[in-house]
Amino acid sequence: MTSTAGSRVVGPRRMRPALFYTMLLPLLAAAVMGAVLVGSTSISPGTVLHVIASKALPAGWSAVTPATRAEEAIVWLIRVPRVLVAGIVGAGLATAGALMQGLFRNPLAEPSLVGVGPGAVLGAVTVFVMGWSSRSVVVLPLLAIATALLSLLVVYAIATRGGVTPVTTLLLAGIAVGGLLTSLSSLLLSLNIVTWQVTQDIVFWMMGGLDSRTWTHVWLSAPFVAVGVVGSLFQTRDLDLLLLGEESAAALGVDVEAAKRLLVLTAALLTGASIAVAGMVGFVGLVVPHGVRLLLGPPHRTLLPASALLGATFLIACDLAARTVIAPVEIRLGIVTSLCGTPFFLLLLVRRLREAQG
Repeated sequence: MTSTAGSRVVGPRRMRPALFYTMLLPLLAAAVMGAVLVGSTSISPGTVLHVIASKALPAGWSAVTPATRAEEAIVWLIRVPRVLVAGIVGAGLATAGALMQGLFRNPLAEPSLVGVGPGAVLGAVTVFVMGWSSRSVVVLPLLAIATALLSLLVVYAIATRGGVTPVTTLLLAGIAVGGLLTSLSSLLLSLNIVTWQVTQDIVFWMMGGLDSRTWTHVWLSAPFVAVGVVGSLFQTRDLDLLLLGEESAAALGVDVEAAKRLLVLTAALLTGASIAVAGMVGFVGLVVPHGVRLLLGPPHRTLLPASALLGATFLIACDLAARTVIAPVEIRLGIVTSLCGTPFFLLLLVRRLREAQG
């Protein structure tokens, strides 16, 4: 919203990016350190630093605070991979959300609008039902990513006519296909409800969580999310121009259809890779980019990297809360993000209603 005082246009006050990062980076560091330190076993900061440095630095490095084999296993094999996966997933979902909100020109858009999330869920449910998850830890993430991208192809094929893909049609096709895929997942779940272990695995995965995540999950998700985040930074100009409308963007030299295809593919890659290793984690891709947009403004050159960092910080903090609030019981991560995200989402709805009425 803008107001005019004489001939001067006054816009909403925004936070400077330098101030934003000055505040966010210490929060990210605190979240990472807290997530590695806090757990059922108490480990000192010196021991944590020793373990991480001994693994990351050349052989022969020594520290004042030694670590036992048990402490080394807890820090390096359990907590560090879990924190890294949380950061990767948070960055991926937040970046995907920013891309979707820019493409649909709607601050309430979220990463799974084009059927990618339900596609990943169907792939994961299939893995659990067929019993493939017991054969290898990589089967579930890889099939979830594959079915997520396949669902995107189906949605795009339905929405495209004559080489043109209207955004509204893409949205409606995504909702329809997503509903169908969700029904298929529910059907598989209902047919296997008598198998307690399968049902429990499916329900827990659909609620999101990072328990038992290892370095394998880090290496599976990190390349996809890194490619997606870096690739999105090369699309900032197209996104900014698409905010003006497709006709205006085309007049300014944007290949609108190619830009939309690349944006949707990038968002799908980020979403599929994130859901594949963390399950259904809601609201990160909705509230984080919108919150950053309120603070820093709409330019995507600033919005995308800031959303990635804030998304990583947010999910690491949520995961820490999930396993410590009522320890030793662990709350599912998707429940924590929903509890944090729902009030913010309702505030957005109320704000949009007031803007529409005013």
